[in-house]
Amino acid sequence: MPARELQQQLNQLREQLEKGPPLSAEEYAHLLELAKQIELQLEREASAPDTSLVDGVNLAVERFEVEHPTLAATLRNIVQSLANMGI
Repeated sequence: MPARELQQQLNQLREQLEKGPPLSAEEYAHLLELAKQIELQLEREASAPDTSLVDGVNLAVERFEVEHPTLAATLRNIVQSLANMGI
């Protein structure tokens, strides 16, 4: 169940990146890299949790909170899903 929720949130993040607010090339690349890391974590599930992933997503939340609150909210949901998976 948490993995399915995480996949949905990851899909939502990708949609927001495609349609969403203008981001710098660096911000866009950073979020794409985070999405890739989350996808890898989904493939591994909780068998090999990457705790640095949660730190990276939390940093992204802080980075985008002011200028891109919708992205930050999606990232917060991802953090919660990772926590629900025990990561």
